[in-house]
Amino acid sequence: MSPAASEPVRAARPRRSLVRRLLRWAERTLALCGLAFIVYHVGFDLSAMSSDSMSPALAGTNARNGDWVLTEKVSYWFRRPRRWEVVTFLNDDGLQVMKRVAGLPGERVGIREDRVVVDGAEPPRPERLARLRHYAYGSLHKGAEAACGDGYFVLGDNTADSLDSRYEGPVRPDSVVGRAWLVVWPPEKAGFVGP
Repeated sequence: MSPAASEPVRAARPRRSLVRRLLRWAERTLALCGLAFIVYHVGFDLSAMSSDSMSPALAGTNARNGDWVLTEKVSYWFRRPRRWEVVTFLNDDGLQVMKRVAGLPGERVGIREDRVVVDGAEPPRPERLARLRHYAYGSLHKGAEAACGDGYFVLGDNTADSLDSRYEGPVRPDSVVGRAWLVVWPPEKAGFVGP
């Protein structure tokens, strides 16, 4: 074989090698995108606050100006919601809502002197919630108490303007989507929601 005949073969090999590398790169990129989609769909949910019922922790009056919150679903596969955590749940209309857990299954909840009372005593609260004032409206009016049954008694941080368990009753465990975990937008409020 003459040297001239082998020239096209040498030129074709680097092109094939480049095409293979590009195809491998595209394949890996698509696989990573697919994996990221599955992880997000199974373990997380992103939603915007459309009311001020959780202000000041989470704020907004509509989807355009509300805090965008990442809900994490995985931890509740292994444990139950804890008092003072902000949970994401589906209300009776199928809308996704975020409120703070005040009462746990089997407890009785009331409000005295603007403070949550559980089974007759005020449970300790995290320091960042010390200034919250809760109003005895709805089922907790005039010192009344409400039983949680097998659900969770949830309250908005802004109880003067919150449609919560005082009106809707306790949240059923099967309605809980996950734990409000991280504010991702706006950038100045980005951070963990926390109790």
